[in-house]
Amino acid sequence: MKIYLVGGAVRDNLLKQTVVDKDYMVVGSSVEEMLALGYQQVGKDFPVFLHPKTQQEYALARTERKTGNGYQGFSCDASKAVTLEDDLLRRDLTINAIAQDEQGTLYDPYNGAADIEAKILRHVSAAFVEDPLRVLRVARFAARFNHLGFTIASETLQLMTDIANSGELEHLTPERVWQECDKALSSQNPQIFFEVLRQCQALKVLFPEIDSLFGVPQPEKWHPEIDTGIHTLMVLQQTSLLTDNKAVRFAALVHDVGKALTPKQDWPKHYGHGQKGLPVIKKMCARIKVPNEYRDLALLVSDQHQNIHNAFELKAETIIKLFDKADLWRKPQRLTDLLTCCHGDIRGRTGFEQASYPQAEYLQQCYKLAVQVDVQVIIAAGHQGAAIKAELQLARTLVVNNFKLQLVKH
Repeated sequence: MKIYLVGGAVRDNLLKQTVVDKDYMVVGSSVEEMLALGYQQVGKDFPVFLHPKTQQEYALARTERKTGNGYQGFSCDASKAVTLEDDLLRRDLTINAIAQDEQGTLYDPYNGAADIEAKILRHVSAAFVEDPLRVLRVARFAARFNHLGFTIASETLQLMTDIANSGELEHLTPERVWQECDKALSSQNPQIFFEVLRQCQALKVLFPEIDSLFGVPQPEKWHPEIDTGIHTLMVLQQTSLLTDNKAVRFAALVHDVGKALTPKQDWPKHYGHGQKGLPVIKKMCARIKVPNEYRDLALLVSDQHQNIHNAFELKAETIIKLFDKADLWRKPQRLTDLLTCCHGDIRGRTGFEQASYPQAEYLQQCYKLAVQVDVQVIIAAGHQGAAIKAELQLARTLVVNNFKLQLVKH
């Protein structure tokens, strides 16, 4: 029995990146032997075990044979006869197919170290096409390592395109699609994930709401980049520079999906696109199992981003209604999230990448004044029931209005 460190830990060591998880491969052992040594089996489909002390994952070396559709359609052989090379051959990318023994010696039968040096994401073997999840994984690695200069080998991109056109992507579970998307949203350049999916024709299958934005024009005066799809990915990129909050980044991704519903005769204008996008976002979130927290912020951004851009023109009463709609009295963090997304929207346009966003400071000040209105004073004045809420609304509107008047004077 021999134990090797494999996969991401070896790769990230070579890349001088922080190693988060350590996975181990066991060659020349069996389920019975692992259990006898005190390991706890956790893998149902293939033998994966937790170390009795460290709780780290140890998997028996295995080979897989395609037996059905999707990424679960495999039969697995984890017998003692499976070699290190056999196991590494079934992995997705050469950079993930390097092993290291307990003495620190590297085993690299498929030249992963050379591809790390050349900054290339390359498939290990023709078996790559058997697992449709790999399209998403490679797109995610492209996003994760984009800042290091990694690109996808053209032949690997071709195989990803073949998978996208084969119908295999439709067999992926919504949970796995979202899991890969969510991981991509935490990378430095999440827009690359969607760019790659579009390059290999997988975006229209997995995220048709985003794909349908490409080719939809916007007014050149406000959008020198013109194309709504390009703008959307620019907004995601700019928002990601402002925050690492994945819910905010997701809201940036879907903030303009309503523009795909604009009748062609109205192009390049998009009246009411924020509101048109709401059912699209709900449907998309339900389909790929997006967490409620992400969905709720995305709906709010779609609905209100035009109002927030026009903050200085809004009446005090409208500003308070906006705060009500966003439920900011109970969830104050939402204001920062909302404003960050809107700032990303302004910057996500050709030539506007450094644009300031005075609306943010203005609305934060309005909120600060409104939230300081003391409801106890209203109650002490003798107001009861529904009248308390009406008076509170009035008092909040008044302080915001006074603030607006002061700004006008100055």
